[in-house]
Order: sequence, then C-alpha cells, then structure tokens
Amino acid sequence: MNWTAVSVFVLMFAFVTVLGFTAAHWRRGDLTLLHEWGLGGRRFGTLIAWFLLGGDIYTAYTFIAVPALMYGAGAIGFFAVPYTIMVYPILFVVFPRLWSVARRHGYVTSADFVRGRFGNRWLALAVAATGLLATMPYIALQLVGIEVVIGALGFGGDGLAGDMPLIIAFLILAAFTYTSGLRAPAMIAVVKDVLIYITVLAAVIVVPLHLGGYARVFAAVPPAKLILAPPGAGTLGAYSGYATLALGSAFALFLYPHCVTGILSSSSARVIRRNAAILPAYSFVLGLLALVGFMALALGVGRMPEFADGFKRYGNNFAVPALFLASFPSWFVGLAFAAIAIGALVPAAIMSIAAANTFTRNVWREFLNPACTDAEEAGVAKVTSLVVKVGALFFIIFLPQQYAIQLQLLGGIWIIQTAPSVMLGLFTRVFNGWALLVGWAVGITLGTWMAASLGFKSTIYGLHLFGITIPGYAALYAVLLNLAVSAVLSVLLNAVASDRHRDVTVLGDYA
Repeated sequence: MNWTAVSVFVLMFAFVTVLGFTAAHWRRGDLTLLHEWGLGGRRFGTLIAWFLLGGDIYTAYTFIAVPALMYGAGAIGFFAVPYTIMVYPILFVVFPRLWSVARRHGYVTSADFVRGRFGNRWLALAVAATGLLATMPYIALQLVGIEVVIGALGFGGDGLAGDMPLIIAFLILAAFTYTSGLRAPAMIAVVKDVLIYITVLAAVIVVPLHLGGYARVFAAVPPAKLILAPPGAGTLGAYSGYATLALGSAFALFLYPHCVTGILSSSSARVIRRNAAILPAYSFVLGLLALVGFMALALGVGRMPEFADGFKRYGNNFAVPALFLASFPSWFVGLAFAAIAIGALVPAAIMSIAAANTFTRNVWREFLNPACTDAEEAGVAKVTSLVVKVGALFFIIFLPQQYAIQLQLLGGIWIIQTAPSVMLGLFTRVFNGWALLVGWAVGITLGTWMAASLGFKSTIYGLHLFGITIPGYAALYAVLLNLAVSAVLSVLLNAVASDRHRDVTVLGDYA
C-alpha cells in the first residue's frame, strides 16, 4: 500500500464528490422537472458543453482501454484516433438539427424524436431499449477503470474485497447523480479535464526522457506491433478491420444516450457546431495517450515482478497504472490515478442520467404510467439512475473480456442500429416506421450473433465474399443489412399504406 499516493487520491476523489453535491445549487433550477435534472435546464454554453461532451467521449476508455489495446495488440489500437476525427463532421452536420427539433417539441431523448417523427411508439421503444442496452457496458467500462486504479493503489482481493471498488463507485455515483442530476458531472468535468491534461503531458514528456527518447521507445516495441499486419492471400486482414472499426465507431458514438444528453443540454445549435470545431483538441491528446501503451512495452512493466499480481488480476488494463507506478513519485501517482478515476466518474454519471431519462420518458411515461406528473417523472428518473448502475455491474462480473475496450465496441454494435431511425430521420421521411423497426431487429440479431460467435472477446468478424475474407467491425456489417432491409420494406409498405401523416414535426423545426 502506497500511503502517499492513496492520500492524494482520496483527497482529490473527496473534492470532486463534494463538488458533485454542491452542483445542485449551481445554475439553480427546479430539479423536480426532468429537463432540469436530466438536461441541466438546456442552459450550458460553449465552454461548459465542451467540458461536458469531452467528459462524455474521453473516458476511462481513453486512459485504460486504448493504451491496453496498444500494449497487447499493437497498432490496431490506433483506430481510436481517426475515429474521433471522423466523428466531428458528423456532429457538425447532423446533431444541431436534433437539438433544434428537440427544443421546439420538448424532447429529452432521441427516442422522443423518433416517436414524434414516425408516430410509431414501438419503434421509439426499440430505440430506447437499444440505448439502455448499449449504455450498460459503457458504464461498466468506466467502473473497470476505477477498479483498476484502486487496485493499483494496493486495495483489492477476492470476494467482497475485490468488488469493493465497484461498490464504492456505485455509492458515490448514486449519491450525487440522484441529488444534482446533470449539473454534477458538468461541474466535475472541468476538474477532470485539468487533471487529464497535467497527467498526459507529464507522461508523454517524462517517460520518453526516462527511456532515452521516442526513438528508443519505438525501437523497444516488437516490430509486429508497430504496424498493421499485411494482408495475406485471400484476405484484407487487419486493414479492413482497422478501417471499419474507425468508421463504425464514428457513426455510433453520438447515438449513445449520454452523448445525446450532452448535446440536448446545450443552450443553442450554435454551441454544438462550435464544439464540433474545438473538440478535436481531445483527439490530439488521445493520440498521445495511445502511445502510452508503447511506453509501457518499452519499459517492460509486464516483466517486473512487483506488477505480476496486477497483470494477473486486470490483464493488459494494468499497463498504464504499472507505467505510472514505475516512472513517477508517489504523490504524482496519486494525482494521475485520481485523473483516471474521475475520468471514469464523470461519464458514468452522465450515462446513468441519460439511461434514466430514456427509461422514464420512453418506457415509464409512454407505456406504464401516461398520466404521471412532471414531478413523478423526475422521481422515477432518479431511482432509475441507481438501477442502471447495478445493471452495469453484471457486464463486469459475467461477460468474459480480454480488453475492456470490447465492452464499448459491443455497445457500438447495438446502438448503431438506431442510425437509420435517428440520423436519417433528421433529414428525410422516406422511411416507413414499421420498416425501420424490422430493419432494427435484423441488425440487432445479426450483430449480436457475430459478437457471440466470437465469444464476446472481439467484434472483428470475418465476412466471406467471393472467395475473399474481409474482417470488419460487426456493427458496420449489421447496420448495412439493417439499412437495406429498411429501404426495401419502406418502398413496399409506403406503396400500401404510408405513415407519413403521423409525423408531428415540420420542416421549420429542424432549422
């Protein structure tokens, strides 16, 4: 147990916890209303939205899973960099339209929009259920990040002791999200980003200096991990896997309920476009963080006996904590681990709030209790945010995982199936609601089957076409079939009985 690191970590964690409770009094609003509790009153300007969306997107996935993938699998882990570059033009073009129509109609979730656009409550339920399902592993990924750094500080063990970090994370998240809603992660995100930049800059400067420069870092990495493996005969190999991972992840990202929540909490569509222009600053940091996995390889942390138990317990996810333990003084280790833990806490809070918004608005109010008051709706959302965190624990306990990143990629397979309804629905009403529902079902089934056939340990599925094997992200394959089925059925169903008259939105709503 490193008591200096533990002390710094606990102090920083306690500070942001207090900040989370204090946030209930920041930009005061009636927290008995869902849009105040779950969207911060839709009042966040460019700067706060930048921190909030950054906290949404750059999570424990950034600090733990991407370097772990670089450490274990090599260059394929760099797919996260082009993916976060491609996503911002999508944000700029598509999602100001969602904000505009949501503001005019009081929508809180993307499923609200689908309900209004297509007039099909079952399609809206499918979108809502997909968001809930995809969010669970994403929250679990954040809890994995917290668990790893707390274990690296010297806590851990089997049974209850081993699960204690998750219990602590659950209690903290449960407390301040219940009381403060979205204001809490918005306020904490500012502290989180400051700690992140300090940690990243220190890592990319100090560690290479310790190792003798970047040339020696790359020289120490096995050649097979420095570049993608060349395609073999009859296959596109890692090339197609890399490209489809980046492309599929880019289209999936802002469909997640927590990203939609961050978007709809903005004060204007202009705020969203500004953030599409300035958020790529985080992509630069992500590229630097990916190199941390190579630094861990170069330092040889996996061969150090003092880290053997950590790698045995957490696998490659322990690479970053081991690197910091081996390279920095104890006080900075505590600061860096706090940055990682808070980097997990912020998005986990947003995700649980987003999932609660989705369940309350699109399941509870739509199907179970249409007559509930606004205060009752907000109360159900607060309780649901607690239940969601419990569900996320099951992904950690029962799903086998080689890298924590697979949890996020699994969620991507599911959430991208809502793209035809949400993203295309913002631009055209040519699709039929029932056709989209059938296409969604086909995409969900195929994508899940592909992941299951890989034992949920990978999401790169080898598609065999005309004698050529094309490994690719299962999410992209599944959504292409989803789109094809939706398009064909829309032509047939619209010819028989069009449902365009059910659209309650008008063209001006999207401007």
